[in-house]
Amino acid sequence: MLSSLKNIFKIADLRNKVLFTLVIIALYQLGANIIVPGVSFAKVQQLEATANRAGIIGFLNLFSGGGLTRMAVFGLGIMPYITSSIIIQLLSSVIPKFEQWRDEGAVGNKKLTQATRYLTVALALMQSTGIVYLFHNGGGGLFGNAKIDLIPDFTFLRVAFIILVLTAGTAMVMWLGELITQRGIGNGMSLIIFSSVVAGIVPGGGAVLAEGGNLKFGVIVGVTVVLLVAIVIMEQGQRRIPVTFASRVVGRKMYGGSSSYIPLKVNQSGVIPVIFASSLLYIPVLLSNVLPWAAFRTFVNSRLTPTSILYIAIYGGLVFLFAYFYVYVAFDPHQQSDIIRKQGGFIPGIRPGPSTERYLARILNRITLPGGGYLALVVIVPALLMWLWHITAYPFYGITLMIAVGVSLETMRQIDSQLMMRNYEGFLSS
Repeated sequence: MLSSLKNIFKIADLRNKVLFTLVIIALYQLGANIIVPGVSFAKVQQLEATANRAGIIGFLNLFSGGGLTRMAVFGLGIMPYITSSIIIQLLSSVIPKFEQWRDEGAVGNKKLTQATRYLTVALALMQSTGIVYLFHNGGGGLFGNAKIDLIPDFTFLRVAFIILVLTAGTAMVMWLGELITQRGIGNGMSLIIFSSVVAGIVPGGGAVLAEGGNLKFGVIVGVTVVLLVAIVIMEQGQRRIPVTFASRVVGRKMYGGSSSYIPLKVNQSGVIPVIFASSLLYIPVLLSNVLPWAAFRTFVNSRLTPTSILYIAIYGGLVFLFAYFYVYVAFDPHQQSDIIRKQGGFIPGIRPGPSTERYLARILNRITLPGGGYLALVVIVPALLMWLWHITAYPFYGITLMIAVGVSLETMRQIDSQLMMRNYEGFLSS
C-alpha cells in the first residue's frame, strides 16, 4: 500500500486526480463548518457539547462530519443521497420501468442516476424542513434532555431561507461527490462519507478516554486493532464462480471459448445493512416524541439507547437480517443468470437458465451467513464493551470502523488498477 501511494506522485495524471480529490474534500469540510445565517452561534456551541451522543441526531451528525449540530450549510451531509440511492435500488426490483432502465446498461443507469438526484433534492427539502422545526422546538427530545432553540427569530422568511440553504447544500454535496467520481480517485459519495466519519474519530476517541480512563481506552484500542484486521480479511474475501463462454464461428474466424469468473464477496451488501438497522431503530425514538404514551416514552428513553443491552441485541439481529435482505438487491441471481445466458456463457456443470439461478442463489445464501455474522459482530463488540463499562461518549464506533476501512480498501484497489493500466506492475510487486 505504501509503495502504491509513493508511485501515485510519480505519474502526473494520477497526482492531479489525487490533489483534485483532496481539494473537493477540503471544500466539503469547509461547508460543514459554515453556519447557516439566522442561526444562533452561541446555541450551536451549547448543542455541540450535549448532542454528540444523542440518538438519531448523533447518527445523522456522524454522516455530516458534525455539520448537523452546527446547523452548517452542508448540515444534512450525504444522508439524503444515501437514502435516495437505497430507495431507487429497491424500486428497481419492484417497478417494471426502473427494472427496464437497470437492464439497459449505461443509458438506463443514466436515467436511474437522474431519478436519484431528483429524489435526493425532494428528501433534502423534507428533511431540512423537519430539522428546522425540531431545532426551533428544542429538538423534540432528540438532543437528550437538552432543550435548545437554535432559531430564536422564527419568521417565515428566515425559515424559508434556512430550508433553501440546507437543500442547496445537499445538492452541492451531491455535485461534489459526482465531481470526485468523474475527475478524481475513487467513488465520490463514499469518500465524502469517509471524510465525515473519520473527522469524528479523534474527538470520539478523546471522549472515550475522558469517560473511561486509560485502561479501558487501551483495551478498546486493542479490540479496534483486532477488528481492523478482521474487517480487512473479510472485505477481501470472495467466492469466485467460474464461467465459461462457448466458442462460435463467424465466417472463417472463431470467437469466444474463454473462461472468466463472477466474484461474490463475503460481504456483498457492504455497510448498507448497518445503516438500515440504525435508521430503523431510531423510528421508536421519533414516535416517542409524537405519541402521548408515557410508558412507551419511558421504555424508549431507558431501554432503546445505543448503550443498552436490549438495543445492542436488536441492533445485531437487524444487521444480520438486513445483510440477507440487501444482498439480493445488490446481486440478483435471476438477472445475473440471464446476463450469462445472453452472453453465451455457462457455469461448468450447471445448465443455463433456472438451474444457474438456483445455483447462484444457493452460493449467495451460504456466503452471506458468515458475511452477515461478521457485520453484526463488528457493530456489536464495541457496543458491548461500552455497555459493560457504562461509556456513552461514542456509540457509533463499529459503523465508523466499517466505513473507514471499507472505503480505504476500495480506493486503494482503484489506485492499484490505475497503476497497472500505466504499466507499473513492477512497482506494485516490489
